[in-house]
Amino acid sequence: MRIIMAQQNALVGDIEGNAQRVVAAADEARRLLGADLVVFPELMLTGYPPEDLLLRPSLNSRVDAALAEIGAAVSVPVVLGYPAVRNGLRRNAAGVMFPGESTPRHEYFKQCLPNYRVFDEKRYFQRGDTPCTFELGGWTFGITICEDIWHSEPASQLQQAGADVVLNLNASPFRTNKVEERLEQVQARSRETGMSILYCNLVGGQDELVFDGASFACNSSGERCVQGASFNEALIPVDLQCKDGSCDPVGELLPLPGMEQGVYQALVLATRDYVNKNGFKGALLGLSGGIDSALTLAVAVDALGPERVEAVMMPFRYTSAMSLEDAEKQARTLRVNYRVMPIEPAFNGFMGILDEAFAGLAKDTTEENLQARCRGVILMALSNKIGSVVLTTGNKSEMAVGYATLYGDMAGGFSVLKDVFKTMVFRLARWRNQQAGSEIIPERVITRPPSAELAPDQVDTDSLPDYDELDAILQRYVEQDMSAEAVIRDGFDRDNVYRVVKLTDRNEYKRRQAAVGPRVSRRAFGKDRRYPITNGWRPGD
Repeated sequence: MRIIMAQQNALVGDIEGNAQRVVAAADEARRLLGADLVVFPELMLTGYPPEDLLLRPSLNSRVDAALAEIGAAVSVPVVLGYPAVRNGLRRNAAGVMFPGESTPRHEYFKQCLPNYRVFDEKRYFQRGDTPCTFELGGWTFGITICEDIWHSEPASQLQQAGADVVLNLNASPFRTNKVEERLEQVQARSRETGMSILYCNLVGGQDELVFDGASFACNSSGERCVQGASFNEALIPVDLQCKDGSCDPVGELLPLPGMEQGVYQALVLATRDYVNKNGFKGALLGLSGGIDSALTLAVAVDALGPERVEAVMMPFRYTSAMSLEDAEKQARTLRVNYRVMPIEPAFNGFMGILDEAFAGLAKDTTEENLQARCRGVILMALSNKIGSVVLTTGNKSEMAVGYATLYGDMAGGFSVLKDVFKTMVFRLARWRNQQAGSEIIPERVITRPPSAELAPDQVDTDSLPDYDELDAILQRYVEQDMSAEAVIRDGFDRDNVYRVVKLTDRNEYKRRQAAVGPRVSRRAFGKDRRYPITNGWRPGD
């Protein structure tokens, strides 16, 4: 018995196109790989998450038409996910389609609906409460959907119903350490029930979520015996074989990416899909000679190819010769279209307009922010004219404490490093150079003190704690929800902790206006962490 886990990249809302992807993948799995059954991810027909598209009146009829199209076209049974309205209730469903049939012969409704962090399935779906099994090739298969496998009851129901193998359909987004956590849960269910489990996951970028695929299978003892590719579409063969009284999955075990590789590949996939799925011609960014824009450029080139990427250096009187040299060096190394567009005339023009209004007022960060806003205007003008999306280059450390300019360096459509702390930015830059065996990112960019270069001799530590300390505080406060006093008890300076916490709370209004960016951590700004802008909360215990 050969099962193919079809790890696919669905486009949210493209029900007809996703149905065609199912048919094409099932056909390839049958013809080239000898599939007896093909399994697709959760909500394959709509993509994940479809959000309020689920409320559109025509969605149900489109899903039904797509299921009929699949049944008429496939030559092998398929299991796939889709939303279904049954008896007036909307369900997160998985169905078994057999060749020549227009409706699913078997249907399962997800029982455990996640409603935390980036998930809000209870807004849309009613939970199921019964197991679903079907027979094929002498085997009894049971179906679960994603969150079901993180709880004992759905698998236990299938064990009692006599299932031999569990097919677990997933739309599980990537974040660091998620692969290990998935494996632990699947292993626990296998050991509890004595059933083999096939974990088929979605792949692709969808706004701030990235799905890494990495589909796998565990045998009845909880041993991982099949491991598919990460961050790529794949047809993953799983052979069910019986030996010495045990019937278990057999297949290829591919290596999993390490920490830096996984985060970097997630950024690349997210950027590629955001640009391509939204129909942009390419991407452009301001290349400052600093490490954030340098890493963003490397990701963009790996995602889209150099011919679809443009880098713009926009120097001012405070821009160092080092920055000019390093920016040009990287742009030439990566072979992207490169422009130098000085902002001095634009800045002087704005200051001339504002001269009377600013009369008698001392210079402050207003003039610094105006430099960033001149750059933002230029990038957005280029974007409008050539049809490429602007990639903003700010990192999570900066976004947390508001070290960014609204309508300036925050202006753009996609924020590649939005969920990447500055310390990880350095790690990723070094990892990318190591992989290339050369300076994709100039070494001087990595080793020089970070600076916004908006004032003479400016460095980031003039305004912020050292990034090692800043990120350690932010990881505790933002990702682990520790209080200010709890962070202090971990050994951090009281004044620095309260300063960072207050800055983080105060700058929610900026983050609400920031471009969307890929989530790669346990808790990202956006769907993951939503705080009121106007509030009287005071940090403490």
